[in-house]
Amino acid sequence: MFQKLNILDEKEKILRKKSEEATFPLPQEYKDYIDRAIQELTYSQIEEYAEKYDLRPGMGLAFPQIGILKRIIIIVHEYEEGKFNNYVVINPRIVSYSDEMIAAEEGEGCLSVNRDVEGHVKRHARVTVEGYDVEGNKIRIRAREELSIAFQHEIDHLEGILFYDRIDPKHQFYTEQELRLI
Repeated sequence: MFQKLNILDEKEKILRKKSEEATFPLPQEYKDYIDRAIQELTYSQIEEYAEKYDLRPGMGLAFPQIGILKRIIIIVHEYEEGKFNNYVVINPRIVSYSDEMIAAEEGEGCLSVNRDVEGHVKRHARVTVEGYDVEGNKIRIRAREELSIAFQHEIDHLEGILFYDRIDPKHQFYTEQELRLI
């Protein structure tokens, strides 16, 4: 049976704290949260389920958002209509990134930020992320475009950073000449 996660709101101070490394083997409780997050993120991107369960669309979640200060992120990326890739990275680190910068044209959103925030967030167009899977095996993921944005957004959560912290108050919006908008 589907049970919604209790996702913390931006007002919660825990979201501003730095997360600690997770250790292996992962507790069963963490694995259960990961499974629930994958299910909720997937449902949130399928209109029929999003309406049925009253879910805001989201493609990523970091453990601090459910009140656990551990370096664990989950991303559910719809790469084609109705087809998803699930990424679960324990102790993720960005090990390389492109010089090219991009921004989500519509701006970014966050399941912990229950309001619209205007502005573009500059992100690297491509990143390589290293970390571990749920069993403790080393993994390496190359992400580009919107997936790259999602990884940077979720890894920021592990540092206590919310996306709007990265919006330049003096230059909230970029034109296509200044920055590639996707």
